[in-house]
Amino acid sequence: MFTTSTVFLKTLADAGITHAFVNWGSDHPAMLEDIERQRLENGQALPRIVTCPNEMVALSCAQGYAQVTGRPAAVFIHVDVGTQALGGAVHNVDRCRTPVLIYAGAAPFTLNGELRGSRNEFIFWLQDCVDQPAIVRQYMRQTTQINSGKNVHQVVMRALQRAQSDPQGPVYLWARREIMEQALDPEEFAIPLQSSKWAPVERAPISSRVAALIASALATAERPLIVTSYLGRNPRTVPLLVELSERLAIPVYASCPTSVCFPMSHPHFVGLSYGMGVNKWLREADVILVMDSDIPWIPWHNKPRHGARIFHIDVDVLKQNMGMFHIDAEITAQADGELALNALLQEIDKARSLNDLETARQHNMASSHEQWLKELADAENPSKSPSITVPHVMSALRTGLPAKTLFLNEGISNYIPVWTHLRPTRPGSAYTSGASSLGWGLGAAIGASIGKAAIPGSNDNEFIALVVGDGSFLFGVPSSAYWIARRYDTPFLTVVLNNGGWKSPKLSMLGVHPAGAASKAKSPDLNVTFGPEAPDYSQIAAAAGGAWARRITRPDEVEGAIREATEAVLEERRCAVIDVVIEAL
Repeated sequence: MFTTSTVFLKTLADAGITHAFVNWGSDHPAMLEDIERQRLENGQALPRIVTCPNEMVALSCAQGYAQVTGRPAAVFIHVDVGTQALGGAVHNVDRCRTPVLIYAGAAPFTLNGELRGSRNEFIFWLQDCVDQPAIVRQYMRQTTQINSGKNVHQVVMRALQRAQSDPQGPVYLWARREIMEQALDPEEFAIPLQSSKWAPVERAPISSRVAALIASALATAERPLIVTSYLGRNPRTVPLLVELSERLAIPVYASCPTSVCFPMSHPHFVGLSYGMGVNKWLREADVILVMDSDIPWIPWHNKPRHGARIFHIDVDVLKQNMGMFHIDAEITAQADGELALNALLQEIDKARSLNDLETARQHNMASSHEQWLKELADAENPSKSPSITVPHVMSALRTGLPAKTLFLNEGISNYIPVWTHLRPTRPGSAYTSGASSLGWGLGAAIGASIGKAAIPGSNDNEFIALVVGDGSFLFGVPSSAYWIARRYDTPFLTVVLNNGGWKSPKLSMLGVHPAGAASKAKSPDLNVTFGPEAPDYSQIAAAAGGAWARRITRPDEVEGAIREATEAVLEERRCAVIDVVIEAL
């Protein structure tokens, strides 16, 4: 039978969607029917289906897939309740500007069998909500109801075009069950869809005037600075930023990074923060170029000096889905980072030599970077503490894992030591969720693994390691995630930084009430701990997905556990989880 669902699935496949992460329900009979028809007629169904027992994990899988491939995946979920169960992953794909196509069915609208798919189960009365897409609308680039099979291919292609046009993000399609069951004439769809006619909007450059002005300001500055957060989501931008930094001896600072924007081994890399602490580079800069950053600084803690010239180039410069955002920029340009950097470089003579001021600045950066590395190395010494420390664990991962490892960082309260002690250098070799809803990492690791296999050449990573806090681990629904990983052969290493609870809420409290009553309370009294009998996180993964599992509590166990866990992933093709007990919060 040729139905709306037939055209829907074929359109996705023809548009390059290789995988759909699905959680089936009573609204999907036509899809299940067509998938089996494809299997019987063609030997396989497209897109390839990944069954996900939890919706948030499904959407996190799609996010990880898109982060490493640059291509969208699809997520199929069940009516209003499945839409709600996507949970915080909806926030993540929005804030991270990740292209994903989400499809949800909806309760039938006919009562007496007037159409195929009419209501025949009690559940449909309960699931017939007034405005289903309102659940997610404010996070979507587009929400659209499929009203007929006659133009479903156009609806799908329009949604994918929007998802992949800057600023990229998720789209949400939905349809009543009768619509997806609608019988169609195959002859009406005999002409192949021309995907090229639905291409994303061309990436925007900066004008030659803006490029010349910014390049001149940087070249004549005494203390220039470049600040970025997610420029590296396009790996091709990283060598261009390195070239710009080297031509003009400009320091680069990572603020709230979500990807590798600049090699942390480079002497021009001068620091990383999530807004706290003293940022002398920002405070002293006379010219600041902000590129692709949602939070270049937090004014409460750091802000540019009076009179500093600020330029802001961003793929989403107005922050369309944020209620409040502003920096005092002289020029604000919505543009693609790669094109903007190429334009800036064209304004700077390749043959120019560094002047005396730039040479002195270069020496200052190199000296600062060398001192930073010494401080990091000192912190990594296991003899510094009787308990396991995060710097020690990260240094062991950095030196003990395969050279082409993809690191997923969901350390949250340990974001900074995870970044700085791993010190990733390769473009595309490390990511965070790019947002603030916890539980992204487990699904993202699965999606990243599937994406690499589905689109060869999309990235050169050969091993996946997730570093996650114990709170985020639980948010990631490990019982679902490790089942998926085993079912679809996507083994990865998980290192759980187990501090016994939620450290971040306690830190937030101390930031507002540093001398208040709660500042003197013990963590259990604040209800932020998981004790006294905390879970053995590794055993959850073992039970759900047959993972290699170990809990470690002593510094002398770290290197050996990482070595054995890596062997389990590479040689036994199964997930490995190390539950690392660090100092309790």
